[in-house]
Amino acid sequence: MLSPATLGRRYLNETVSARAGARLRILERPGRWMAPDELARILAEVQTIVAAAIPAGALEYGAASGDSDRLDASILTIAYAADGRPVAFNSLTLMECELRGQEIEVLHLGLVAVDPTYRASGLAGALYGLTAFLLFARRQMRPLWISNVTQVPAVFGMVAESFDTVYPTSNPESRQRYDHAHLARQIMARYRPVFGVGAEAVFDERRGVIMNAYTGGSDNLKKSFEDAAKHRHDVHNETCRRELDYERGDDFLQIGQVTLRAARSYFTRSSAVIAPGALAVQFGLRVLESLVAPVVQWFDAGQRMGDLRPAK
Repeated sequence: MLSPATLGRRYLNETVSARAGARLRILERPGRWMAPDELARILAEVQTIVAAAIPAGALEYGAASGDSDRLDASILTIAYAADGRPVAFNSLTLMECELRGQEIEVLHLGLVAVDPTYRASGLAGALYGLTAFLLFARRQMRPLWISNVTQVPAVFGMVAESFDTVYPTSNPESRQRYDHAHLARQIMARYRPVFGVGAEAVFDERRGVIMNAYTGGSDNLKKSFEDAAKHRHDVHNETCRRELDYERGDDFLQIGQVTLRAARSYFTRSSAVIAPGALAVQFGLRVLESLVAPVVQWFDAGQRMGDLRPAK
């Protein structure tokens, strides 16, 4: 039975079963609530994955750096193999922005690092989408804005195909809307440290391209086009090859949304990696939490409600 305390839990701390005995653990803003010794263990697991996945073996930005401010704002998703070894992780960040006079949150998809022995397992797509999928449910299935910074064709194409209203994409008919431009300006002005882009980088707003992006802690992630993982649909590979200067170190800044269509597509696509039953249960719990929790907490005599004001 779900207690008022469970329904009112502030941060995600969930484990989802995956195929072949693997599991995915989601930790929302662990720097705010996790005990120091447990947090140190989680960071050691992240660094183990970084050492295996990145030739240079070090990252100096985001949650992987161990910076307390980044851990306070990040959502970590860590994949464990059947034997308990950490084999992949994703670090996402919720960024406070403004759009059309309203305060909103933008979920930055962040870095995915996968142990080379697991790169054909489909974990990367699952890691990118799982937390966004659950946050969308917790928001009562209202559209959730996302951002992504990448020069990797496989990731560029995956984001373009997995989310709605994405710009830029490989589709020549896609157009930059006011919302895309307005959010991109705020992200570049306020959140460069989130994705390791230095002050020297110049943003080409029309194309959605960050030029000279690898100077703010993400230096070790810079790749040549030949070394970057390719997408199964060559149109995305060609877009990256044509639009990005890999020698200089360019990235796309993609802006899009998690919608009901995108969530439905993710559920279908991820069934090869994540157990559908486990995913359905987690999604249902997040919806239940968002809809039922306020009512349950109202009748909980031990729950302090604070000042009650009319809804805006």
